[in-house]
Amino acid sequence: MMGPTISMRYIFALCRDPRHGPPPVHRRRTGRRVRRPAYPDPVRNQRQVVDFALQRRALLAGVHSGRVEVGEVCDAGPYLLRAARFHGEPTDQTCPVCRKERLTHVSWIFGEALKHAAGSARTAEEIEQLANRYADFTVYVVEVCRTCSWNHLVLSYVMGTGGNPESSRRRPDRRRTAAE
Repeated sequence: MMGPTISMRYIFALCRDPRHGPPPVHRRRTGRRVRRPAYPDPVRNQRQVVDFALQRRALLAGVHSGRVEVGEVCDAGPYLLRAARFHGEPTDQTCPVCRKERLTHVSWIFGEALKHAAGSARTAEEIEQLANRYADFTVYVVEVCRTCSWNHLVLSYVMGTGGNPESSRRRPDRRRTAAE
């Protein structure tokens, strides 16, 4: 049997750390212990999360060593730069290439269920609303520097209800057989 993973050991260490305090426990009138929910607000249902941090780190190492030219990585198109300006969420990270401006995260959505909305940049609030309305769609988060046009895929994940709303709205099959 394998031991606990590094993340589980880290989480358990935080729970035991006196600075963070014990998890909140309340007692009912029956004397049984009841735990409060860990998150008071609803949590986004992200599935199939893929983090591209290692790929980003390798690319930046290539840029800083001179194996990859800056022009090859600073190639954001005008549509992406406009999306960063109007739909992006500013971050605290400075650009790893020019080190002049803070990066902006832009979230792009794709999925068959989205139809005309697929392939568009959306804010976090809009993605939450779409996640409650559609079955499954993929969100790609891209970091963009609006000064030097650096861009890289940071994260991708699947959101949605997880069901198939199309099947409930589907019309009954009206085709007839030759015998009818």
